[in-house]
Amino acid sequence: MEDNKDHDFFSHKFPTTSQVVEELKELWGMALPITAMNMLVFVRAVVSVLFLGRLGSLELAGGALSIGFTNITGYSVLVGLASGLEPVCSQAFGSKNWELLSLSLQRMVLILLMAIVPISLLWINLERIMLFMGQDSSITEMASIYCFYSLPDLLTNTLLQPLRVFLRSQKVTKPMMYCSLVAVVFHVPLNYLLVVVMELGVPGVAMASVLTNMNMVVLMAGYVCIFRKNEMMLRWGCGNGGLMIVYDGLGQLMKLAVPSCLMICLEWWWYEIVTVMAGYLPNPTLAVAATGILIQTTSMMYTVPMALAGCVSARVGNELGAGKPYKAKLAAMVALGCAFVMGFINVAWTVILRYGWAALFTNDEPVKALVASVMPIMGLCELGNCPQTTGCGILRGTARPVIGANINLGSFYFVGTPVAVGLAFWFKIGFSGLWFGLLSAQVACALSLLYVVVVRTDWEAEALKAEKLTRGVEMGNWNGSKNKDKMIDDEENKGLLVYGNGNKIDI
Repeated sequence: MEDNKDHDFFSHKFPTTSQVVEELKELWGMALPITAMNMLVFVRAVVSVLFLGRLGSLELAGGALSIGFTNITGYSVLVGLASGLEPVCSQAFGSKNWELLSLSLQRMVLILLMAIVPISLLWINLERIMLFMGQDSSITEMASIYCFYSLPDLLTNTLLQPLRVFLRSQKVTKPMMYCSLVAVVFHVPLNYLLVVVMELGVPGVAMASVLTNMNMVVLMAGYVCIFRKNEMMLRWGCGNGGLMIVYDGLGQLMKLAVPSCLMICLEWWWYEIVTVMAGYLPNPTLAVAATGILIQTTSMMYTVPMALAGCVSARVGNELGAGKPYKAKLAAMVALGCAFVMGFINVAWTVILRYGWAALFTNDEPVKALVASVMPIMGLCELGNCPQTTGCGILRGTARPVIGANINLGSFYFVGTPVAVGLAFWFKIGFSGLWFGLLSAQVACALSLLYVVVVRTDWEAEALKAEKLTRGVEMGNWNGSKNKDKMIDDEENKGLLVYGNGNKIDI
């Protein structure tokens, strides 16, 4: 068979062992650095919580409330919107359409700049919102301080999140890991300086997080502009049309960004809902404390499938953009296989280490017992979560986030929520009932996504759609000039500028 690095597979043949191994190397060569980066981001959050705890219980409670609020209303939205870049950038890179790659990054930055305006208003009014919801006034006041000093982080994330997708879509993952490592290494000294030395308290913890993210952005942007300037074409407001080129196509990108955002947020928000529901159980202090430990544990485990999802999205998009549908299918199937292996590993360790794990977080025996009783259920949830998360990445790579958003909505809110509420409160199962609700949601979601990806996906049709997308037909006009002397067909007249070989057509 011909070199599988340069040619697609035959539709009637199964890939060989060497081709599967090659795809595994390609996928994990990208995913391992991204996993390390995600773990570093997780460590940064843990450091912030530790310094809040050092300040006192009130500061810790206020910071925790603010972190939950900002995650729901801000960071989840920005990460979700930025994920709308994945199909466009990955497919554009696969087809060597450098201008679409560059312009899509600029368009996403503009979209996020518009998104942070209403988010900022929510953050500024956190205290009023929380008091209206009946939260403790002293905790709410502390949370509002942390939230106020976190406001610059919104601006930082308008660059950070798109840059991560932009680089990952081009298989650039190790530099992102190194940039994150350098930034996180300075996170502890920053906290010590601002919180301990300068005695800024809660504002100091918030400002340290902002500065750490700012360092990540500077390092990543510096890498793109200095070390990759000959390989990554960044033409800001390029062409005769100036900024109009960037604006033209915002609507089409939004059609990918909004459902991508919903697909991520609908799952992210559900975990926060579990915390709220735990507060209504007969022993709310015990239940909320156990929920906090379990959610931190799931967040840690989520770093691997999240990295795998982002990388398979890039791999599938790259191959579809290059016109290789069966290499894209192989990437998807290999990633799903890896996801199931990770799921079984999570089941195993959560069952084996359930008693010792809880002791790492608390000395409270009732809390440890409650956590240990639920960890096997949480492990089973991960058996569904790993392929579910990976499946969502595949759908983003094929530019079908709407399907993923609908599946997540149905699974988490029309299956998981009724099961959780019914078992926990109606049948009086209590805390375990909430996690059985999550398990039902993950099973429904995973089965639905597997059906769509494995059974219903026509990979040749997806490759044709990718060709249409990367030739500009669906992403707006590329320059502002109109040359009426050029004779082009009706479909190209909708917005074609750059072919896969980089040749330009003025329209």
